[in-house]
Amino acid sequence: MQMGFSSVLLLTILLAIGLVFFLRAASKDRTTVVDVSSPLPPLEVLNGISDWLEKRGWKSDGGDAERKVLRYQGQVASSRFLAILLSMYGGLGSACLGLVIRQLYPSLGWWPLMLVIVGGPLAGLIYSKRSARIESFEFRLMSSDETLNSTLRIRAHRDELIALELELAKTLQLASDGSLLASPI
Repeated sequence: MQMGFSSVLLLTILLAIGLVFFLRAASKDRTTVVDVSSPLPPLEVLNGISDWLEKRGWKSDGGDAERKVLRYQGQVASSRFLAILLSMYGGLGSACLGLVIRQLYPSLGWWPLMLVIVGGPLAGLIYSKRSARIESFEFRLMSSDETLNSTLRIRAHRDELIALELELAKTLQLASDGSLLASPI
């Protein structure tokens, strides 16, 4: 085996490993817990968040009155653009791997290029299946019902928490530690 072909094979395999890790990261669960407080009464804050969630398409899933917990669920769809992009990358990477195998083993003919048929659609399919799931948005009232201010512990997808903080911070006077908006990721 020539030295140039072995290094190209190594780089192609490393690119395939990178694609696998990208697929895992793109469909990773990013559920986060954050504490939020407001000087408004708990009922007003809970109603405001509930209305906001229903406008965004979340469905009420009940809750636990004893623990003061409300739950909402929503179906998260995968990005078609990202699925197509990953299919293209998977197809291109499979074609490169097929060409390298073809150069290393010329007796196989052009059969290694058939990897494109498997690698391309497989990458998009894996992403689509893993990222389409049911997400939950759960918030718990930490302060008592009689107090004038509210403290909530919210457990939800990181992007939903950021949207909540950006859209409702002024109207419901929500305050958190600000770590969601300061995070570089």
